[in-house]
Amino acid sequence: MSKFQAVIFDLDGVITDTAEFHYLAWKQLGEELGIPFDREFNEQLKGVGRMDSLERILELGNRQNDFTLEEKEALATKKNSHYVELIKRVRPEDLLPDIEELLKQLKATGFKIGMASASKNAFAVTNALKIEDYFDHIVDASTIENSKPHPEVFLKAAEAVGVLPENCIGIEDAVAGVTAINDAGMFSIAIGTSEGLNRADMVLPSTKELTIDVIKSIT
Repeated sequence: MSKFQAVIFDLDGVITDTAEFHYLAWKQLGEELGIPFDREFNEQLKGVGRMDSLERILELGNRQNDFTLEEKEALATKKNSHYVELIKRVRPEDLLPDIEELLKQLKATGFKIGMASASKNAFAVTNALKIEDYFDHIVDASTIENSKPHPEVFLKAAEAVGVLPENCIGIEDAVAGVTAINDAGMFSIAIGTSEGLNRADMVLPSTKELTIDVIKSIT
């Protein structure tokens, strides 16, 4: 019998792919600041909190010292406004392949299900996808002090569902997220083929391979 009792999901890139919306929102802000960047640079922002992402963009344009903390917070809020407009397009059909079936089977099997998201819009996106009832608890960026790769968000999710971290499986698609899971003491599953994901305990190319049988087989 597996020792694992809970599965803690990241949102972006695992449940649904809103990464494109984040990219477009950051790109719009970058262009307004005169700091253009491409998709390759955007890979550095995946799984990273809003303020840390902003700092990386400002450093790219050598403008990290041009703004007060208050001004930076206003810029981050502006980016979020762009993003909120974009995610209004999210629908249940935007779930990644086979994810809802996995959630159903985890629920039926008795696993606790949590979410550990770097987004402050996790509840809005989850509601738009119509999957909120599957989750025992959702921890988003508004309730934590330290963003990924710090393990805080995963540790809070484990505590919220009442399962010790070592009895949790964490699922991520970003290097920062995998680091957070590992540092939380959980078993880490990475979704994707990006460089650096091999630090996870298990790497799967897509959510199609993330089945209940795979979860149950982890010992």
